[in-house]
Amino acid sequence: MDQIVVRVDKQDLEQFVTQVFLGVGLDEQQSAIIARHLVLANLRGVDSHGVGRVEIYTRRLESGLVNKRFEAKVERESPASVLLDGANGSGIVLATKGIERAVDKAKQAGLAVVGIKNSNHCGMLADYTMYAARQDCIALAFTNAPANMAPWGGRERFFGTNPFSYAVPAGDEPDVVFDMATSVVSRGKIIIAEKNRQRIPLGWAISKEGKPTTDPSEALAGLVLPVGEHKGYGIALLVETLSALFTGAAFGPHIGDLYQDFSRPQNVGQCFLVMRADLFMSLQEFKSRMDQMIRQIREIPLMEGVERIYLPGEIELEKTKEREANGIPLSLEIVDELVRVGKRYGVVSHLAKHVG
Repeated sequence: MDQIVVRVDKQDLEQFVTQVFLGVGLDEQQSAIIARHLVLANLRGVDSHGVGRVEIYTRRLESGLVNKRFEAKVERESPASVLLDGANGSGIVLATKGIERAVDKAKQAGLAVVGIKNSNHCGMLADYTMYAARQDCIALAFTNAPANMAPWGGRERFFGTNPFSYAVPAGDEPDVVFDMATSVVSRGKIIIAEKNRQRIPLGWAISKEGKPTTDPSEALAGLVLPVGEHKGYGIALLVETLSALFTGAAFGPHIGDLYQDFSRPQNVGQCFLVMRADLFMSLQEFKSRMDQMIRQIREIPLMEGVERIYLPGEIELEKTKEREANGIPLSLEIVDELVRVGKRYGVVSHLAKHVG
């Protein structure tokens, strides 16, 4: 049976989410940054990191587990690097400021690295690398996450889904944007499936007994699986090293769980590596070469049953255009949740008309 969805206008949804976070007690800048980020995730089809996170973000803010007012502090700085203590602020706000700082430094020094500790869940990493690409920089972004994946071969949680993203500016072609979890899927997709009362495919996760499962609740109580088995585990370890060991953030099982642990802050870490695209040749030449590669990739003969070769980020770009034109599809369960959260903070919205 197909999931029933309603289409919500991008601007209406962004305004609603902004008002919710203002109601929680965030200032206008933070509220606008978080709302833009979450709606962008939905626009790109990354619904696991979209407005379905509003409820848990507001709950942690209301519980005092994330600081509503904070000032990130510079702990160490050089011409090409900075380490920020995020003072337990919003991960999305901190990561937004962090990538801006990394780009500014890269424009001056050629390349830069920014690390953040004492942060929180920072959402969709592609948002940050896309920003850098628009500034004519090549960027890589890393963040660790609460433990829900075992090292390959193990049965005990240690690593999170530990995503990483990169983006590269192109010329006439769209920028190349890659974003992946080192697990088969992000845990957020399983959470959305549970909210929507849907099954999940075999191979996404195992139960706490170590058995394959299609039940999202069993999967959330169990373990997600690394993509590519030992290869995903190896990449997860690199992400953990750069985002946590390198920055001084909590690592592995020492991170506070976003959904389950209401006794302490998360202390998540993020790391951004940014370099100017014109370090070794003119920007025009680099972008021309990127365009050439992109076009040649598209011209490669196709496998049987394949209609088109996509570059990283192209599917999301097409989805963004479609959803900007026709509205963002949200399940009735997610709309109902948003309306309930909105009412909690006195935010009345046309979203209520979609609730039965």
